[in-house]
Amino acid sequence: MFEYLAGLPTSIPLIAVSTLLVFTPIVFIHELGHFLVARWCGIKVDTFSIGFGKELWGFNDRNGTHWQVSAIPLGGYVKFTGDENSASVPDQETLDSIPEADRQGLFYFSALWKRSAVVVAGPIANFILAIAIIASVLYANGRYELTPRILSVVENSAAERAGLLADDLILEINGRIMETFTDIRRVVSLATGDELNIVVDRNGERLTFLAVPEREEMPDGLGGTQRIGMLGIKSGGEGAEVVLRQFGPAEALREAVEETGAIIEGTLRYIGRIITGRENADQLSGPAGIAKLSADVAETGGGLSLLQLAAILSVSIGLLNLFPIPMLDGGHLMFYAYEAIARRPLAAKKQEIAFRFGFALIIMLFLFVTYNDITIRFMSS
Repeated sequence: MFEYLAGLPTSIPLIAVSTLLVFTPIVFIHELGHFLVARWCGIKVDTFSIGFGKELWGFNDRNGTHWQVSAIPLGGYVKFTGDENSASVPDQETLDSIPEADRQGLFYFSALWKRSAVVVAGPIANFILAIAIIASVLYANGRYELTPRILSVVENSAAERAGLLADDLILEINGRIMETFTDIRRVVSLATGDELNIVVDRNGERLTFLAVPEREEMPDGLGGTQRIGMLGIKSGGEGAEVVLRQFGPAEALREAVEETGAIIEGTLRYIGRIITGRENADQLSGPAGIAKLSADVAETGGGLSLLQLAAILSVSIGLLNLFPIPMLDGGHLMFYAYEAIARRPLAAKKQEIAFRFGFALIIMLFLFVTYNDITIRFMSS
């Protein structure tokens, strides 16, 4: 697929380095979440791996865990004692042969709450990493913010048809307070075809308008495009009200939590709109697209922008792992929910079938997003 990179400003070495810089800490923190909670629960861990495939380098710690870096740096895993493979699929034959006295510390025989805690710890670690990155950036650099005042209205746009005018200060959209222009984008971008109740301040008078955003193709600032909902209002340019907002430690942390929540909410809204047929799935991206994006961000925005991208990806990876798909963390939690309700584990044969189905689903999703990356992000560049 790299043949489509010919002529682009990003080089293969830059793609490789930037991808590793973004992905490796995210994967490490995710797996470290599993590992630390497992250790806290007294569960034995055989392997802690960054990447898949052939081992490139590794060592054994004093507790018997083998730490390794593997050849394919697209993920990682923690393998517990008694697991058949890196997806934490239990080796039933081996587990059944283990005497009762030797089952202490094995993940499969641990209490349900311990197994659940270990599984959910990975995604939570990703959310914590994102919060830490965002809070650190806000505390160190502050943030430039545009006030939600309309500087101009695009002709024949949804905003013009609704009656919005230049100099209107947008106060609320569908009951949500708009503090910055970024807040407006978050709401509008995933509201194509939805009727929005917009409250504005016009010369001291509080007015309400109804507007329906339209889907438009916009540049993403990195040589590609994105299709999002637009009202047709502008805030940037000469005369824009821009303020540099500084954050103390507590305020930066609170804002980071809110930012992380907004990313989660936006992702779930987008997926929900795909399921209901209100959005196209062509905006989904996979490893190839993320690799290109990482290189573009590193080249055009530098280290700070790469950090911010890492925060977004960390949230996305944490959230993806919580989806109820066998082989993902959410799939294991789904099995544990069944066990809690039925008071017994799901039959091993049924779990095996579910894991195969989950593997097939993940492969199909991987092929789909890779197709998106090649046809939309590479060939159109």
